[in-house]
Amino acid sequence: MIKINRQINSFNKKILIEGDKSLSIRWALLASQAKGKSTAKNILKSEDVICTLKCLKNLGVQVNLKKNICVINGVGLNGFKYQNELKLDAGNSGTLGRLILGLLVHSEKKIKIYGDKSLSKRDFNRVITPLEKFGAKFYSNKGKLPIIIKGTKNPKPINYVEKRGSAQCKSAVMLAALNTRGETIIKAKKSRDHTERLFKYLKIPIKLIKKNKNDIIKINGEKKFKPLNYKIPSDISSSAFFIVLTALSKKSKIFLKNVNINPSRVGVIKILKMMGVKIKFKNTKIYKGEKIADVIVLGSEKFNAIKCPSELNSAAIDEFLIIFLVAAKANGVSYFKNLSELNQKESPRLEWGSKILKFMGVKTETTKDSIKIYGNPKLKIDKKIIIKNYLKDHRVFMTSVIAALSFGGEWKIHDEDCVKTSFPTFMKLINSLNKK
Repeated sequence: MIKINRQINSFNKKILIEGDKSLSIRWALLASQAKGKSTAKNILKSEDVICTLKCLKNLGVQVNLKKNICVINGVGLNGFKYQNELKLDAGNSGTLGRLILGLLVHSEKKIKIYGDKSLSKRDFNRVITPLEKFGAKFYSNKGKLPIIIKGTKNPKPINYVEKRGSAQCKSAVMLAALNTRGETIIKAKKSRDHTERLFKYLKIPIKLIKKNKNDIIKINGEKKFKPLNYKIPSDISSSAFFIVLTALSKKSKIFLKNVNINPSRVGVIKILKMMGVKIKFKNTKIYKGEKIADVIVLGSEKFNAIKCPSELNSAAIDEFLIIFLVAAKANGVSYFKNLSELNQKESPRLEWGSKILKFMGVKTETTKDSIKIYGNPKLKIDKKIIIKNYLKDHRVFMTSVIAALSFGGEWKIHDEDCVKTSFPTFMKLINSLNKK
């Protein structure tokens, strides 16, 4: 448990956020399928990524991690070698748990995937259903972990319609297609596109067609590809906590170096700009398929209430809790809808977003997929708040820290260790902001 009983002082800092979690996990999984040595610098050393590397080791892949540099000697397509009755621990990572199933549709021995208490509550039917079409068999408790997968020697290419806007579902099917002879066709509601960009950069046969609100993705599998040497850019989702803390802190400024601003991830930037947050990009460039830039943020005094466009939801799905804090100080009522995917995360996040705001004295109206937030530009907290029993959701913890530092009050926030899943240096960077 940590205690915070004072607001943060104004600051002017330049910091480097750790590597992008989505890219760290995807790099590792794809590096395992390349033939030869792949190296990643600035890999995120979080529990989710460590679990990924351990799973690959258990599948017969050579992995060497020193400081924040990781080397993987890929075994090539369908090259995993492992013992009978293998068990793989996905920890807290939905990305790992779902995506690795895609790589296992060709594995003929049974493999058991399990995770922690939070991950074991999450829905895996969303990936089981399409992966069964390749010919894999699954054994589970109503689509929840633990899951046993038994792959097939000859997976068949499929046609798949992804309606949720879930990058994890889409990516699991793409990884399965990678190891399948023939053309797999995916019609997917728009979502994060890191996997597509990595496929294109690696020259894996992929065709992308933009069609209304969907992407058509065609993949020809069983094509060998080169190793990937990569300096992983900083994580926009982790950066969002510092962007909002700066915005809510008058006369503050922050310079975030080398941040991934992939267009499918910058919904948080677009939404915050609509609300009046002062954000600029500098030194923008394309690096191995990803758009990156330095991000400069200035403290603000006034924020606009908004009716958030639903088409931005998938590009900001991990950042809504922190966005809600800005809405709490906006002038007027903000409205966010079609957010049912928030409750498919590590905790029921929409519910927790509303809880945190109510603890702060902010009026909200919440349904199963929407929230109205009645902003108060003069919001200041002068009471005690305790945050606990939130399934150790790292984003609930970090949002609570930002709220405490931005609005005051006496906060006790339990389960600090949960940030190790995605952002181990979070508190260290927070504590550095007021150091000279």
